[in-house]
Amino acid sequence: MLTVQKFGGSSVADAEKIRRAAGITAACAGEGGAVVVVLSARGNTTDELISDAAEISTDPPRRELDALLCTGELSSAALMAMQLSQMGLDCVSLSGRQAGIHTDANHGEARITNINTDRIVRELGAGRIVIVAGFQGVSENDDITTLGRGGSDTTAVALAAALGADRCEIYSDVDGIYTADPRLVAGAGKMDVIDYEDMLRLALGGSQVLHSRSVAAAIKNEVEVWLLSSYVSSPGTLMTHLDERPDICGVTRDKRLNKISIVGRAVNRGTLAESIAVLSQHDILTLSAETGEGVCALTVEPELVLPAMELIHDHFFPS
Repeated sequence: MLTVQKFGGSSVADAEKIRRAAGITAACAGEGGAVVVVLSARGNTTDELISDAAEISTDPPRRELDALLCTGELSSAALMAMQLSQMGLDCVSLSGRQAGIHTDANHGEARITNINTDRIVRELGAGRIVIVAGFQGVSENDDITTLGRGGSDTTAVALAAALGADRCEIYSDVDGIYTADPRLVAGAGKMDVIDYEDMLRLALGGSQVLHSRSVAAAIKNEVEVWLLSSYVSSPGTLMTHLDERPDICGVTRDKRLNKISIVGRAVNRGTLAESIAVLSQHDILTLSAETGEGVCALTVEPELVLPAMELIHDHFFPS
């Protein structure tokens, strides 16, 4: 059995968290299967690197910015390899280039064009855990490229597809997909399973558990993905194709746009009208609204986004 695991930046932010993540990988390897691990940069490393670049240049060349930003994931991969080696496990860390991840030349927002899995397969065949730096690849010009926001999620899904993995696991600081962000809405409930299309709309609406580009890659390659926590033992949420989707799946926000989105199979103009009415009953004015297939969205004043989100969630998901 081959498992691809991906750990986000919050899951490897310091030595203790790297040890915890390594323990999850070690347990998986201990069951006798092969493991490929994809890592994000630790904590706020990417933002710090962007800040470093800004101190040097107001408009850094995109090629050089990619060369700088990829070091965050390389650092995470090397540290994870050190930790697993300390635990007595045979492993190897690989850059995106070494892992055979080829992309177009669009620096900062590169798309994966193909993956040559020869090196990874060879390392797995030698009994090693393979640790891949996410978020990066190499262009046809042999230049380092980065994949943009959520790039490590995309790396993990693409590798799972290319390797024909039996299981793809994405680890973060929440234990699955909820009807709303449980850190913001007290009554949010966890879903055992979610359809690809609903997850895509939640991601586009601002949910940060899984990036929209990785969801699109999962849909394209028919990769089922488990959304799990690095911190608690939980079954998590499975993202897959569902024959029967819920009428309303969840509520999310885009804090940059002060936008709240309601997602689900049966979401329509009526859903939007209900939401606006709920807010008006509490003297919250809707500034703009829109509907699409399986989603509707509205905007409110910035300071009212969270109260509005709670009111809408409580209306559609009463406790």
